[in-house]
Amino acid sequence: MSQLNNPIEILKVLNKSNCRECNELTCLAFAAAVFKGNRQLAECPHLERDVIERFGGKTETRKTPEQGADETVEQLKKKVALINLSSAAQRLGARFSDGKLTISICGKNFDVDSNGNLSSEIHMHPWLTIPILNYILNCRGMPVSGKWVPLRELEGGKIWYRLFGQRCEEPLKKVADSYTDLFNDMLHIFNGKQVENHYQSDISLVLYPLPLVPILICYWRPEDGLESSLNVFFDSTAEDNLNIESIYALGTGLVRMFEKIAFTHGS
Repeated sequence: MSQLNNPIEILKVLNKSNCRECNELTCLAFAAAVFKGNRQLAECPHLERDVIERFGGKTETRKTPEQGADETVEQLKKKVALINLSSAAQRLGARFSDGKLTISICGKNFDVDSNGNLSSEIHMHPWLTIPILNYILNCRGMPVSGKWVPLRELEGGKIWYRLFGQRCEEPLKKVADSYTDLFNDMLHIFNGKQVENHYQSDISLVLYPLPLVPILICYWRPEDGLESSLNVFFDSTAEDNLNIESIYALGTGLVRMFEKIAFTHGS
């Protein structure tokens, strides 16, 4: 009997109609509930009998997020060890010397050795590791187009954009609301580039969490009784250079980092 190992694998066997007949808001929410053991796969009214029989509503014994991430990192490192980092450097917009690949991340240098081990002069944030390794393995070297789109307009973003709004854009807006000057400073500290105000926003800054995966952050301050607003945009080529799961991880990871800095230094 086949097993489903994570919410995304469960989501893939659903029809993604978000019909709400299971009383969950979205198919992704239902998939997460099944993975947690709170719902049964057979409760989806649109699943064919053969799908239910194939998976039996069973999921693999759940691991902690840390365990799952550690296992993923080890698998990716083994794959990185099989490629020629010197040849990959140009494709990645990176440099290669002394047996190490150097990638600029938000203006800071991160080194990757031939075994997939990462190092940096600054603190290595766990959220970076998986996206960096996926970038090395899957980046096609597609030049940045300069066309900005919200996550929902990326092909894979159709599934992720609501969760991205909850986990990235909304908490990042709270940081900007509470620590607007610090928020602006943080973006510059991480090599953010002030650009022409897109969509008439008060703050429009571009970050490069990976060389070929820039992020545009637009923030509108509250004005005339209107609430503030914040949106995050990606280059239209983003999925050519990074898979959608890692794009999501980059956005939410940046937010966690900004929240930590604001909590520590923003008072």
